Amino acid sequence: MAGVKRPFLIFAAALPIFLVFALSGFKPTAVWQDKINKSDTLQYPEEVHIKNLQQLTFGGDNAEAYFSFDGKWLIFQKTYAKEGIPCDQIYIAKIPVKDGDKFEPKLVSTGKGRTTCGAFLKDGKHIVYASTHLGSEACPPVPDRSKYGNRYIWPVYESFDIFKADINGKIVKQLTNTKGYDAEATISPDGKKMIFTSLRNGDLDLYIMDLSTEKVTRITNTLGYDGGAWFSPDGKKIIWRASRPSTDEEIAEYKSLLAENIVAPTKMEVFVANADGSDVKQVSRFGQANWAPAFMPDSKTIIFSSNHEYKRGFPFNLYTMTSDGSELKKISRDRGFDAFPMFSPDGKKLVFCSNRNNGGTRDTNIFVADWEP
Repeated sequence: MAGVKRPFLIFAAALPIFLVFALSGFKPTAVWQDKINKSDTLQYPEEVHIKNLQQLTFGGDNAEAYFSFDGKWLIFQKTYAKEGIPCDQIYIAKIPVKDGDKFEPKLVSTGKGRTTCGAFLKDGKHIVYASTHLGSEACPPVPDRSKYGNRYIWPVYESFDIFKADINGKIVKQLTNTKGYDAEATISPDGKKMIFTSLRNGDLDLYIMDLSTEKVTRITNTLGYDGGAWFSPDGKKIIWRASRPSTDEEIAEYKSLLAENIVAPTKMEVFVANADGSDVKQVSRFGQANWAPAFMPDSKTIIFSSNHEYKRGFPFNLYTMTSDGSELKKISRDRGFDAFPMFSPDGKKLVFCSNRNNGGTRDTNIFVADWEP
């Protein structure tokens, strides 16, 4: 959600191999797949916590893949121009469990506008996601980075609102209807609350909605971008990524960009708090971009993506650490991009998105593996 987006953290200026995230059901020919297998690395020897790694998509931009509450399905966003998907749409697919099972993505968003940040509701029959389709049926324009010194920037489109739909794609309710960005929604373990990011009060803050009453409570109020929030598996904590401009120059720049519905999220750290937003603590202090955090099954340890080891801004790899920021461990080793890690509800499987094994293209695909503690 993770994932401002998560609207789409690919540091494109520094990383030509990274594309804007989305998802693909493209299936390569046997000859092409054989070429990939010979020229690419699916898994690295140092990745000792990842077992039985399985690649689920082949081609396009596939990202923000998250489990259903029963652990049997994934919801994700997909862009693939070759398949007529010019910007992100939301798909769901059942995870293969035996040889011969296929991963068959099914469109559940409208196919209009740009979407992001899908999540299953606990009933397994409904989903939430953010979409710009009410603003325009076309993909919203991508900002011209040349105006901003060719830095990596991130649009927070005003027309993003959050919708509830059934798993056949029928929208049953519009959950937000405020001026400005509303997106990045995820659901509490009891299924009763939704945490999301909104610009409704002039800054990118976290809010919690009671899904039965639709009452909304703001839970962050510090200047800077707060987003990609998740509840811990026990429901007692929340975790998210945040930028915290501190100098006069940083504050002025942040406010100036935000006035244009843009952020430059190259400096982010991991934060945690109680589920009501109290007792906020900054966990990481590594510098650069530390993001896409999630609690592990014990509700104490954290898994996240980071480029902090590399001054040039990449690769991005997966790491774990304790909730006080100690005991940092490197989990993944791809030389490009590993991000959006999430554990299945039973804690046995890990899903993430990566540039690995892509045949030298810019494709980002979805991978699922057994987790070896």
